[in-house]
Amino acid sequence: MRSLSKVAPDWWDYTTLDRAILDDAARLTADDLLGLSLEGFAVKFYDTIEEFYLAEALEYVTAWLQATEEAPAGVCGPIGPTEQLPLVARLVNELEIPLRHCHFWGMDEWVIDGKEVSTDFPLSFARADMELCFNRIRPKLAMPPENIHFPTADGVAYRASWEQARCVVMQGGQGEVKHWAFNDPPRREGAYADNPPPPSAYRKLATRVVDLHPITLIQNARTSGGGTVQNVPSQAVTVGPVETWKAEKVSIWHPGFHDNPFGIRLTALMISQHIVDTSVPMSLLVNHPNVQFNYLRSGIGVCDVEMH
Repeated sequence: MRSLSKVAPDWWDYTTLDRAILDDAARLTADDLLGLSLEGFAVKFYDTIEEFYLAEALEYVTAWLQATEEAPAGVCGPIGPTEQLPLVARLVNELEIPLRHCHFWGMDEWVIDGKEVSTDFPLSFARADMELCFNRIRPKLAMPPENIHFPTADGVAYRASWEQARCVVMQGGQGEVKHWAFNDPPRREGAYADNPPPPSAYRKLATRVVDLHPITLIQNARTSGGGTVQNVPSQAVTVGPVETWKAEKVSIWHPGFHDNPFGIRLTALMISQHIVDTSVPMSLLVNHPNVQFNYLRSGIGVCDVEMH
């Protein structure tokens, strides 16, 4: 029988893994991380924070430059990190890139009482995308509103929108529970009381409303609200593995403050060693044909004991 979670016994998460995997991850140096690259999984380092976020912004631009009337193309992007978003708008404006055949998919949104929140909600992801990026793009270059797709609780229109254009790249951060988007580990109940869902079952999940793991609630309170966990909804609608596998590339960005030094090592190790376990949802990306992990070198840190 698998161990109980150290932080949320009613849930699955990375603390239920074999101790040997966790210890191996903690021992990895920065050079070890670079050595984890293999076919279909690239590890890339950036030496400055400016280079890091510029490279992230350029993924938007280079994807949108591929869009034509006959072959529209787009990007699926996160809230977290967000520092790239104003840079995207600046690049589009300065280079005068028309976005009329381009698409954008937001990754997720909070859900309260069965309904996605409106842009009036302070933590709204759609609000952040619009304020930090799309509303800053000059009108003559702007993306048509119908090409900007934010997920809704019923998910129907959003899932259909993935057939309107090819997704060149899906960007993401990594949460402390080792998710991309809000693809969290599930509760430890029912058929999954003794073992987490098999990867084949998790891969079938499309855009849907999810209950958020306690680790996710604490993280979002920390990163977006000064720790006010009472303001963080307990549900969200999130892009699923089904849509993720429609993206030609999955690009994960590790600035070093969304997840910790241990977490950004663990997922890279599991992907590189083909260890797939749905208690660590990010590990499923081992089966995507084109994944890239991007690290800010100064954010890699160490896993040594350091008392404060």
